Amino acid sequence: MLSFEEESQATAAMPQAGNGTASTHKRVNAADKRIINAKTDVNQLVPFKYKWAWEKYLATCANHWMPQEVNMTRDIALWKSPDGLTEDERRIVKRNLGFFVTADSLAANNIVLGTYRHITAPECRQFLLRQAFEEAIHTHAYQYIVESLGLDEGEIFNAYNEVKSIRDKDEFLIPFIEAIMDPDFHTGTPETDQTLLKSLIVFACLMEGLFFYVGFTQILALGRQNKMTGAAEQYQYILRDESMHCNFGIDLINQLKLENPHLWTPAFKDEIKALFLKAVDLEYAYAEDTMPRGVLGMNASMFKGYLRYIANRRATQIGLEALFPNEENPFPWMSEMIDLKKERNFFETRVIEYQSGGALSWD
Repeated sequence: MLSFEEESQATAAMPQAGNGTASTHKRVNAADKRIINAKTDVNQLVPFKYKWAWEKYLATCANHWMPQEVNMTRDIALWKSPDGLTEDERRIVKRNLGFFVTADSLAANNIVLGTYRHITAPECRQFLLRQAFEEAIHTHAYQYIVESLGLDEGEIFNAYNEVKSIRDKDEFLIPFIEAIMDPDFHTGTPETDQTLLKSLIVFACLMEGLFFYVGFTQILALGRQNKMTGAAEQYQYILRDESMHCNFGIDLINQLKLENPHLWTPAFKDEIKALFLKAVDLEYAYAEDTMPRGVLGMNASMFKGYLRYIANRRATQIGLEALFPNEENPFPWMSEMIDLKKERNFFETRVIEYQSGGALSWD
């Protein structure tokens, strides 16, 4: 049996996350911490360097909710009634669930099997653990809606293989997951560090910050008309969570850029801009597929401006210029729920001001 000293030496010799060197017995100095490629012990949460990450972790914990807290009785009755919803409204619900039931699983895989391994700031890892759990709650919520409505589980859960507008979005994302999940991938060179940075941008700004917004708008529009209110309430909680994830991801990106300014080259920025433009096109194609006709006071063409408006917001948040100058929000009522211009203010309020999921009311 190893002595305590021998065990300590063995632990110290273990490789750390990313390309951090083996830890020593020296206590961690906060100033030595880095988002990636740190030389400090990733197992020591404190002393804090990235207090913003810890505060966001606490805020997400204060937002905790579970799907079963939401009563689906009215939704079930409405869905089962032949005259409860139009065919276009039913298409929206089913297409939304078809995308989201697997999207959050992709996000969780990206965090657990990819991002977490390469981030060497313990405070940020703490948030990522909470985020992964919330992705599981979101998948649970969509499953709860599918089960409550008695939908064909095979049809909904396999939609990402069968519905082109959904498959195209997922195929856009998957290469960025696979790149950082590869067991042979390690940060530590400008090329690999840019690969990780690109993956972080795709998931924070384009997946959670753009690909989710057509669906959120559609289901919340149903809720505003007193339809599918249980599903809409869950989507509102999920939108709140995803906004937190997006804001954390943007802070993570900007801190990584600050510590590694050599990664933010003109060529890299051009590559990111091209990804933004592609993502807007893919999400607009999804809007057209889910809304072949006008419904709920909206039509697909309205989403073109909305997606450009959101893309501008995401681009400027990470230091790019607006890609579509002078775009305005065609859905001001969405801004009343979570104003994109005020996301950071809303989500950085004191933790005590957050309501639990069961207490959040719907007007």
